[in-house]
Amino acid sequence: MHLDEDLRLSILEKSGVFSARLSIQEPKVLMTSKEVLEMPKEMTMGRRTTAYKYYGVSYMQHNLIFINVKKIPHEKALDDTIAHELVHQRFPYLSHGRRFNKLVRQVLKGKTFAPYRKRKS
Repeated sequence: MHLDEDLRLSILEKSGVFSARLSIQEPKVLMTSKEVLEMPKEMTMGRRTTAYKYYGVSYMQHNLIFINVKKIPHEKALDDTIAHELVHQRFPYLSHGRRFNKLVRQVLKGKTFAPYRKRKS
């Protein structure tokens, strides 16, 4: 996909809608590899120079996501990627797998989630 102002606005809008569904604070969204490299190193550590390989990356500690617009082939993949990265933000303890993918699908279908609360021991 080619990043223009309309697409940038659309991504930010979807990010806001999906964040609200997940009851999380809307993250800062980076959309080019250049934007990732311009961020302070401590914010993008771990997936700084390899981010371009992925459709998206979630930097959970800094409420930051990278959506690699150049690599994403079509609108559905874009929606999936945005939802995927935001599910990482909302469920940081959950790794990829069947349950994770189910949560991504639920976000895309419009389900809303209660805010995250740590369990009492």
